[in-house]
Amino acid sequence: MKPPPFEYHAPTSVDETCSLLGSLEEAKVLAGGQSLVPLLNFRLARPAHLIDINRIDGLDRIYERDGGVAVQALARQAAVEDSELIARICPLLKDAMRLVAHRVIRNRGTVCGSLAHADPASELPAILLALGGNVTVVSRRTQRVIAADQLFTGVFETSLAADELLAEAWFPAFSGPSAILEESRRHGDFALAGVVRAGDALALFGVASRPVLADRRDPTHGLQPSGDLEATPDFRLHLVRVLTEKAFAA
Repeated sequence: MKPPPFEYHAPTSVDETCSLLGSLEEAKVLAGGQSLVPLLNFRLARPAHLIDINRIDGLDRIYERDGGVAVQALARQAAVEDSELIARICPLLKDAMRLVAHRVIRNRGTVCGSLAHADPASELPAILLALGGNVTVVSRRTQRVIAADQLFTGVFETSLAADELLAEAWFPAFSGPSAILEESRRHGDFALAGVVRAGDALALFGVASRPVLADRRDPTHGLQPSGDLEATPDFRLHLVRVLTEKAFAA
C-alpha cells in the first residue's frame, strides 16, 4: 500500500512547527510514525500536509522536574524503557514499555506520539491517566497544560487544537503499589482489555472509547465495551474484573 499524496515539511524548530500548524489546513505531525504511517499506507488518514519534526534538536530529553519526570516529543519509547531516571522516579512507566508493541517499534515510536494518537487500547494514555499526569502543548497563540483526564475525548481524539503541538508529557513520581496488566492474543498486539493500578487509582484501557478511571470495588460499572472478532463485550468485562483482582493482589 502507498500513502495518498501530501506535501512534506521538515521544520528545524518548535517555533517553525507551530507556524506551520497555524497556517496549514489538514496537517499531521510525524514523530516516530509507528501509528501514523500505517494509517497513511492504508489510506485511513489523508492529511494534505505532513510535518516531520525529527530535525528539531533538543526535543528528545527525559528529565526531572516538578516532582516527576518530563518526556519530550521526540523521546523514543525505547529510551524511556532504558532510562535509569524513569526506573527511579516512575517505575510504572518503565514497566508499561515492555507491553508496547515490540522493541523494534519502540526504537522509533515516541511516548508523546502515542498520547496524541489516543488509541483507546494503548497502554500509555492509561498510565498517564492513572498517575494523574499532564501534557504541555504549544502553538503560535499560547502554551498550555492539559491534565490527563481532560486530554482524551474519544477514539483517536484528544482536546488538542489543530494548531497545537504536544511538546512534552509529565508523569508524577510514584513508587507505591502499582501494576499494569493486559490480555492480548499475542505479545505486542493491542490489548483486548487492560488495567493500570497506581496506589488506589485504577485506569482501564481497551474497553471504552478512551482510557477511563474506575472503582476497584466495581470496575465494570457503567462500561459498555464493543465486541469484535477478538472478544465479545462480556468477555472484555470478565477480563477487567479478573485483571483488576490480580492488580490489587500484587
